[in-house]
Amino acid sequence: MKKKAPDLLRIPTAVQGYIHDLEERAADGAKRIDELNERIGQLEEQIRLLQAERYAPKSEKRRDRIFDEAEQIAQAEPTDEDEGQAQPSLPDTGLPPASQPKRSSGGRKPLPAYLKRERIEYDLPEDQRGCPCCGNQMHRIGEDVSEQLHVEFKWTVRQNARSKWACRHCERHAERTPVVLAPMPAQPIPGSHADASVIAAVTIGKYVDGTPLYRIQDVLARWQIPVSRGTLAHWIIRPSELHYNRLYDALHKTLLSQPLIHGDETTVQVLKEPGRSAQSKSYMWIYRSSEDCAEPVVLFEYQPGRGQQHPKKFLGDYNGMLISDGYSAWRTLKNATHFGCLAHARRLFVKADKGAAKKTTSGTQKTPNARVAKALEYFQSLYRVEALAKGDLPEGETRTSYTYRLRQQHSVPLLEAFKGWLDELAPKVLPQSLLGKAIAYTRNQWEYLSRYATDGGAAIDNNVCERDVRPFATSRKSWLFSDTVDGAKASATIYSLMLTCRACGVEPYDYMLHILTELPQRPPDADVADLLPFNYARQQKAKLQTS
Repeated sequence: MKKKAPDLLRIPTAVQGYIHDLEERAADGAKRIDELNERIGQLEEQIRLLQAERYAPKSEKRRDRIFDEAEQIAQAEPTDEDEGQAQPSLPDTGLPPASQPKRSSGGRKPLPAYLKRERIEYDLPEDQRGCPCCGNQMHRIGEDVSEQLHVEFKWTVRQNARSKWACRHCERHAERTPVVLAPMPAQPIPGSHADASVIAAVTIGKYVDGTPLYRIQDVLARWQIPVSRGTLAHWIIRPSELHYNRLYDALHKTLLSQPLIHGDETTVQVLKEPGRSAQSKSYMWIYRSSEDCAEPVVLFEYQPGRGQQHPKKFLGDYNGMLISDGYSAWRTLKNATHFGCLAHARRLFVKADKGAAKKTTSGTQKTPNARVAKALEYFQSLYRVEALAKGDLPEGETRTSYTYRLRQQHSVPLLEAFKGWLDELAPKVLPQSLLGKAIAYTRNQWEYLSRYATDGGAAIDNNVCERDVRPFATSRKSWLFSDTVDGAKASATIYSLMLTCRACGVEPYDYMLHILTELPQRPPDADVADLLPFNYARQQKAKLQTS
């Protein structure tokens, strides 16, 4: 028989107050437990993310490597917040399915045809030309040719012998005899015992191969060439001040004349910076032209801080398209048309996927979170449109018009559906969870993230600029810091030239040797447009065609 609830009216007032106090304390305790459970969940999520970033592959591709978010949606498990509801389907815009990536053929690749061939012949000695079967004399029927790659490391010293000339008449009759010295070409560093080839080799070693100067010093020491690190630094900084800055300024003007600029920034440490501690952070600001630009430009600029005044000063009144991440300093340029980076938004959902629990409490493997998988499916479809736009161009259309048409047909409906789904999902997700942060970023930046669909010449993301940051970030792990501000500025200038060479398909050593030979011969106010990497690439291509 069910017991009746006690009648509180018969309980003394003091006891009733005590009971109400216990109920309030229990409710507060339950609320506190829920808050702590949420906090524990967030911390566990952060730990899983940190473990994945520390030990798992850094690639943002899914484990299958082929972006199969659609297949994973089908087996993704609903969370408690899903309340058993199925995730909505993407709008059908007639977008063709993704094609399988082509596998690269295996086997040894032939050695480059442009390398000089040196023929070494091996012939049978006279006493071995008898037939091993019958003993009769054999005759030559051909040859077997195989190729081996060969390299020679050699250092030489050039003695520049300049003849001196004097007048015998002045020697006999004048108080002073003039001596005329035969001229020689101006050198990259006046008075230095390093010529253009050595300066180029040291520069490429540090800024292309990522070799710190102390290791270059060790390499020279093995050849019994005593050169201090200070001298090596001088070979890098001085040419930048005398010559490279002229090219940098010309590239800066070229960049500002282009319709689209990518922007990003990364940290750099400078030890001897006036008025600042050695542990303070400084920044390299990166500016890059569009990926399909006819005259690619990549520029690094050193600045002591991350304030908005730096891009404002560098870009001035630039009124073209500016693609950046969500950092507010970029958005302070009032004349530019701002675009966001869809890859940044996707990266946050990938982090939410990495931070999600991969196993249940019983130890069995969990299927992917349905919400994260659905978001990644939207991104997959949007990037599939971009891949289609880079394919074969229909007759009578330009690349820009073709891209715009595909985006209007496929991307716009996908973006509208994606935005509606995010708005509906946002109140159901914990704001401080990784998924909540990904949704908040995407919604806050939506105006800039979705704007690319309105212009066929805009890029969907800022990846082309981030790829140019990567060589700097990788090399930074080796050389760690810049010693002085002059060294940081020289590094910015040289990285600009090296990465512009990469964007133009120019071999960096040949280019450095060329400009270090040419620039010292030109007056300070001379035009250097023909020495810019994209013009140098055209000259080399023309020479190759004529030869």
